[in-house]
Amino acid sequence: MSPGVQKDILHIFARKVRATIREEIGDFKFCIIIDEARDESKREQMSVVLRFVDKHGCVQERFFDLIHVSDTCSLTLKTEISSVLSRHNLDVQNLRGQGYDGASNMRGEWNGLQALFLKDCPFAYYIHCLAHQLQLALVSAAKEVCYVHQFFSKLTLIVNVVTVSPKRHDQLRVAQANNVANLIANDQIVTGSGLNQIGTLQRAEDTRWGSHLNSVCSLLCIFDATCEVLEKSSEEGNFSTRGDASAAYDAITTFEFVFVLHFMRNILEVSHDLCQALQRKNQDILNALTLVSTTKTLIQRMRESSWEAFIKEVILFCEKHEVEVPDMNAMYIPRRGRTHKIVDQISVEHLYRVNLFLAVIDTQLQEINGRFDDNMVELLTLSSTLDPRENYKLFSVNKVCELVEQFYLGDFSDQEKFHIRMQAQHYDLDVPNHVELTNLCTISELCQGLTKTGKSLTYPLIDRLIRLKIAEKFDTDSIIDEFYDMKNRRVPLR
Repeated sequence: MSPGVQKDILHIFARKVRATIREEIGDFKFCIIIDEARDESKREQMSVVLRFVDKHGCVQERFFDLIHVSDTCSLTLKTEISSVLSRHNLDVQNLRGQGYDGASNMRGEWNGLQALFLKDCPFAYYIHCLAHQLQLALVSAAKEVCYVHQFFSKLTLIVNVVTVSPKRHDQLRVAQANNVANLIANDQIVTGSGLNQIGTLQRAEDTRWGSHLNSVCSLLCIFDATCEVLEKSSEEGNFSTRGDASAAYDAITTFEFVFVLHFMRNILEVSHDLCQALQRKNQDILNALTLVSTTKTLIQRMRESSWEAFIKEVILFCEKHEVEVPDMNAMYIPRRGRTHKIVDQISVEHLYRVNLFLAVIDTQLQEINGRFDDNMVELLTLSSTLDPRENYKLFSVNKVCELVEQFYLGDFSDQEKFHIRMQAQHYDLDVPNHVELTNLCTISELCQGLTKTGKSLTYPLIDRLIRLKIAEKFDTDSIIDEFYDMKNRRVPLR
């Protein structure tokens, strides 16, 4: 019953579990997966997960430690992680992958955590977690433009005012049903099974994939009904309700809000398919990288040639919904602040086109380019040659050799680099025709199959390369978030 004894027992369990994991890793190469979060006592905790391939060829991801850190600067995290690895005799030189989120202290090119480890081990490649919420990162980047930040604050207010109250929620559904009935009566929309469903406003949350796009689209679909409910709520109820509803109505009926509403819908839709592709459990690397390229192209095309069509669409929407449109040729008058700063005289069109439209697009391009740099794209592209799907159709002897020469110099001797070409040729003629090694879908299944059939001993260099690749393909957030979710709910870890 003593808390002290209970903690001693838990520490003994923890030591035994870590010792078992350490024995399981042995001398194999491994990667680290790191994330930080605050616990219920507001203490910053850093979780450490180790990913490796065991002696049976199976991929293992083991939660290894939870460390309290005084701050989240990269040097502090590096010191704590190195201390954990050293304490359990895990050589940093065996580190072959780093998996973190996109925070600047983790991915920084010069002083980030990944850069500090690369100084100790140049082969510890950092690849941003592909399943990380890319769309949330793009939203965060867009919020660097103050107009977008203000827009999402107003959007949250609108959604809260309308959906928190069951009464106003019912009013919204009734108003939307009436609008749909009027449109059908005037033959302005098509009817049919599954069309014109009565929906509601969706909340944008920073922990849900695609929620910002869904929230924006839901408001566009029921814009009139939302305005009607807000206008009615601003005239009834207590002073707090009237005040919030009035502020929300004033926000939603401005040209600036409508402009950003349409713009965020367009910009987030461009990256939506890429975000969905990167969240799949069994990722098709080549197709995902193709989507990276096409997403960049579409965003760049939007920057160069879509302004005229876009502003026309926004103005037509405003005219339809009785939102006042400013004179685009008029001079923009900035709000008066405490200090009278001298600002350049710009037109209203310049404000919306340059300070908002182009500024947000530039943040999106910068974010995507930062997450998918040329070195990482080259590594993933060459790695696709090991994919066993469709009877190893992507396998290429030249790409195998190029992969070793460019990214794994420290894992193969000069003689092995010379010999791997011939071994890859034997592998190409043998493995795709082996009965037990056909119809495989992942590199992990291939690694297990090579171990089971003994081909890992026949082709040890190819097997080593496959194991190195598996150690780099990780999903940072899935295992980390699962741990913190269960920890906060006090559910036993699986």
